[in-house]
This record gives sequence, C-alpha cells and structure tokens, in this order.
Amino acid sequence: MKKSIWSDQSALNEFQSLKNDIKTDVLIIGGGICGILCAYVLKNAGVDYVLAEGKRIASITTKNTTAKITSQHGLIYDSLIKQFGTEKALMYLKSNEEACNEYERLCQSIDCDYEKKKAYTYSILDRSKIEAEIRAVNSLDFDARFVNRPELPFDTAGAVCFDNQAQFNPLKFINHISKDMNIYEKTYVQRIENGVAITQNGKIKAEKIIVATHFPFINTHGAYFLKLYQHRSYVAAYENAPEIDAMYVDEDKKGMSFRQCGNLLIASGGGHRTGKKGGCWEEIDKYVKRYHPRAKLKYQWAAQDCMSLDGVPYIGQYSKNTPNIYVASGFNKWGFSSSMVAAKILCDMITGKRNEYAPVYSPQRSILRPQLFVNGFEATANLLAPSTKRCPHMGCTLKWNRAEKSWDCPCHGSRFEESGKLIDNPATKDAQITQD
Repeated sequence: MKKSIWSDQSALNEFQSLKNDIKTDVLIIGGGICGILCAYVLKNAGVDYVLAEGKRIASITTKNTTAKITSQHGLIYDSLIKQFGTEKALMYLKSNEEACNEYERLCQSIDCDYEKKKAYTYSILDRSKIEAEIRAVNSLDFDARFVNRPELPFDTAGAVCFDNQAQFNPLKFINHISKDMNIYEKTYVQRIENGVAITQNGKIKAEKIIVATHFPFINTHGAYFLKLYQHRSYVAAYENAPEIDAMYVDEDKKGMSFRQCGNLLIASGGGHRTGKKGGCWEEIDKYVKRYHPRAKLKYQWAAQDCMSLDGVPYIGQYSKNTPNIYVASGFNKWGFSSSMVAAKILCDMITGKRNEYAPVYSPQRSILRPQLFVNGFEATANLLAPSTKRCPHMGCTLKWNRAEKSWDCPCHGSRFEESGKLIDNPATKDAQITQD
C-alpha cells in the first residue's frame, strides 16, 4: 500500500555498481530526475560523464512525486516581481516554459503517459491573491486566465489557469532516457577530496562535479544547511472518485492538490516541515471521503522537497570557493521543470557557454530573506534540545514521525528508519538510536 502508483506501474533499468577506480570529465552525484537529465544533456553534448547513485536511480524523491510538468509554480510570479523585478521573473518563466516544451518534444517518442492538461492554482478564501498573480503573469506577456469556479467539489475564491501544461509517468520516462547511460548504482559517494569522489568500492576522479543529491551534502561550502529546509507531502490515489480533467494546487501550503491518473484520482496534502507534525494521509482521506464517499483507497505514498529561502532553486556553482563543483537543489516541489532547467544551465556552464537564465538561479544570490531566520531558529532550538537521538548530519535532535514510523530531523530533513538506518539525506550515515 505504501508505494507510489509509478512504482507499481514501472520497472526501471538496472546498472552495475562501481568495482574499481575510474576517471571522467564530469561526475554527477545523484540519480533522481535532475541527475538523469544532467547526464542526458551532457551525453548529447558529447561530454564524458559518469553518474553515481547510492541506491537505485529514481528510488527516493522522483518516484514519489505527483509528476506535473508545469511553469505554474503556485502563486510565484507576483512574488518574484516584488523580490527580483520583472526581468528576472521573466527569466524564471521563460526557462520553465522552455523546460516544459523540451519534455513535450522528448515525450513524443516515449511511451510515458504524457498528457497535455490545464494547470490551476486556486485559493479558498483570497480572491485578491489570484487577481494579483494574474496581473503579474500577464505583465510578463504570458496568458494566464482568471477562472471563477474551477471544477472542484468545493467553493473557491477563484483560480489562475495556465493552458498547455502537462503530466506524465516519471519512471516510464526515466526508464527510456536512461538506456545506455554511464550509470553506477549502489555506489554511495561518502565524501569529495580534491576532485575525487570516495565511494565504498572505489574512487571517481573528475574534472568537474555536479551535486544533484536532492539536499547538498557538502557542509563546508555554500551554507545550504541555512539556505534550505525540507517539507514532507502526502499523496493518495483513489478508485471510484469522479474524474477531473486538469491539475489543481491550492495556493496555501496546507491545502490540497489533485490530478488524474487513468481511472484514479491522485490527491496530495497533509504536508509539514520535516520533523514537525502535520495532517498526513489522515487529512487527505478525510477530505476525499467528505466529497467522494464511495472512493476507495488504492495507493499511499509520501514525498520530500527541498525548499529555498526565496522560492527559486539554487542552480550553478556550488560556492565561490569551489569553481569545479556545481549544484542543483531547492526545487520547492516543482522538480520536473526545475530539473530540466538545471540540466540545461549546468551543461552550458560546464561546456563554457553562456546561459541567459543562469543569473536568476545563482546560488550566490542574497540569503537575507525571512525564511533564513526561521531556519536558523529551528536549527538552534533543536541543537539545544535535550535528547540522545541525534542526527549525524549536524547534531540536531530527531523527532518521531508517527505516520511513517521514522526518525526525522527538523533542522535539515534527514530521515532514518526506526533502527537508525538512513533513509534521506543530507546525512551521509546512519543514526545511533538509543533510549532517552
């Protein structure tokens, strides 16, 4: 039951583990959609590369998404214009639209259940937010429409509609494009020393390195432990629910989102900062049974997303002091379009080409945002909290996740099984779980 619909419908290619020391021009660490797309773009550019994945490709975050391909990332464009100005907001929009168009081009020859859909961001109570977002998007010369009553079983204050967005089966897509790639699975990179990645079975020497590990794991550079936090979302798929013909997301982080997959309604919600409490699957089930009492639960799963300080991913040079190390993280729940953007930007940077969209995603931009102080408070509070159950990443106290039966870190989002075995990074080793 606790597995995604994509995992049940798709079998992925398998790759061997690293058995000896090797050399490559570019090493990609992380085999989710971002790492796979980086490898795909570099391969097509004729660049020598290797991808190292600690488990199986697409086995953590990518398999647990709702798989929407869209440039509509909630009510982001009004915020971007206020934070960065019209020019950079337009760069963000254009880069994500180009990413969506590239998926459409690729999926024409891939059997991955690709479907064009309208995308709606709705608000339950605040019409003014919707109207402000439409004005912002229209000012960027993009057609966003106000919809007074989206086809949902509850009342809203209105919604923003983007036409020509899409959804697909991510694992079918990855299974196709990963064929014949230079991938090593079950090859866990423990650390990087002078351009050499150390794994349990060998070393990988590389001229350049892309860290696509969801949460960047090198703590000595980039301050990502301050610039990112992680957020859990819960997803369920139901039979016997009325079909919907679009993708929907609530502008409120605590709201619900929906899409259709075949005859199943996919609903997600109940989210919370990793290590905190939330409504989880219980909240989703309560909603679905309220409006669709005949619905029958078919699948349940959960996802975890890295959230940046300002709503924009970090894509580019890892830090000022690491010229040959690159990063892609902080996708804020919009990993598919953001991963394609990252692949294009990083390939251009590695091959010495100018990318017009790189400035808006620079990891070296200002971190003086309100979320920085929230992240700092969480880290301080949980470092000082009395407990013997500590995260090996930076020492924060671990919290018990009752819904998923895991130990979760509220500082940076590392997660561990009840025994202490590592589930999610940025921690790179198991936790020592003892009784308080």
